[in-house]
Formats: sequence, structure tokens, C-alpha cells
Amino acid sequence: MEKIIVIKCGGSMIDTLSDDFFKGIKSLQENGYHPIIVHGGGPAINDLLNHLQINSEFVNGLRKTTHEVMEVVEMVLSGTITNKLVRKLHKHGISSIGVTGSDGGLMYAKPQDLENLGLVGEIISVNKQFLLNLLSIGMVPVISPIAIGMNHEDYYNINADTVAGEIAVAINADKVIFVTDVPGVLKDNEIIEKATDSEILGFIDDGTISGGMIPKVMAAIHSLKGGMREAMIVSGHKPLVDGASIVGTTIKSELEAVK
Repeated sequence: MEKIIVIKCGGSMIDTLSDDFFKGIKSLQENGYHPIIVHGGGPAINDLLNHLQINSEFVNGLRKTTHEVMEVVEMVLSGTITNKLVRKLHKHGISSIGVTGSDGGLMYAKPQDLENLGLVGEIISVNKQFLLNLLSIGMVPVISPIAIGMNHEDYYNINADTVAGEIAVAINADKVIFVTDVPGVLKDNEIIEKATDSEILGFIDDGTISGGMIPKVMAAIHSLKGGMREAMIVSGHKPLVDGASIVGTTIKSELEAVK
């Protein structure tokens, strides 16, 4: 199957995604693309943890996930957030289905660092055929970043940017898109429309790219190293598509950029 696009929506973006954004997804379908959506849910997880008075800490930017925290993570990601996105997609005439890494054996994982990070996982396999089957019947998979352990009992919290990149590589997607609250990578308040992976690393070094944008561009670069042709950073507040083009910053490897 050709023209598959993996779209990653951050948890902070879910409630503010514009109608034009969803119309853009519909437009992509009408132009022959098959979208897959991966989402996060950090702010909503924080809110429920605070409400339940469950302590949570971050280690090197990743949430240390105890069994108690994991129950909340699964409740929010696979329950509230997935269903909210599915409803919004259906509102715009887009048939979709919410899935976790456990469904159909979609994603298997192992602990990344059990001692320091708890149930934070590292993906070891993706069930490509399961996704292709959903796409073949016109469904848009909406994936929460939770994977199952090889013993079929443990389950793991996975960084959503990482999941999007891994799925894009596994399914040989046409591109992977990271949705943010800005229109792309900015320099002097202007969108950088095209950049290579080495240029992106340079922008991190000189401070042009900072904060929450860093994990997104690093996930983009990781997907390029895995075989993706290109990755994009786009806004969830503006139309996703202008004509037949996706609006944002396109990142390619040095090798692809010279073709």
C-alpha cells in the first residue's frame, strides 16, 4: 500500500486541533493518502495523577512509570484521549478506530531501563500487517502509545514521538508528521520550509531549536535513519493542507536532499 502518512498529535494539542486540521486529514484521504494517527497525553495524565495524589517524576525527559502510574497512563491514553480523537474524526466524516499496542499484537516492547524508568518501554516489533488490514477497509487507526511485553502480561508506556517514528519506518510510510502548536521549525519568526538532518542538529546546537521541539525533531531524524524519506513538523492550529501540499517544515536526510 502506497502513500501512508503517520501523524503524531501531542497530548497538549488534542483539545485545540482546528476544524481545518481535520478537514486536511479528510483532504489527504481524498487525494489517495492513508493516515495513521499516534497521540500522546502528557497534560491529561498529569491532571489525573495530581487529582488522585499519585506522585510522578521525570528522568531525562521521560516519565518514570510505576505500576500505579501506569494504570493512570493507560486509563487516559487508551480511554479519554483515544476516544476524544476518534469522535472528532468521525465528526468530520473520517472513519477511525482506536487501538493500543496490545490490540492485534500491534507493538511489543521491552523495558528501556527498569530500575530508573520503571515501565517505560522500548519497541522491539510492530505488526505491520495489522495496520495494513485496518487501512485496507478505510479505517484511520488512532494509536495510543502503550505496548505489550513479550510475556503478554506486562505493558509499557512509550514516548509517542518514538512510536510515530517506529510505526512509520515499519510500515514504510510516505512520511511522518509531528503536529505542534507552531507552524514548523522557526528561525527569526520565519518558517524553515526545508532542512536536512544535519542542519536540524546545527539548529539545536545554536539554540534555534529548543525545549519541546527537540524531541520532535530528534524523532524525525531517527525515522530518517530508519529509512523514511522525509519527516515534517506542522501546526495543529492551521490548515494541514494547502491545495495538494502539506504545510510546515520538511526534514530530509542529506542523501535524500541531494536527489
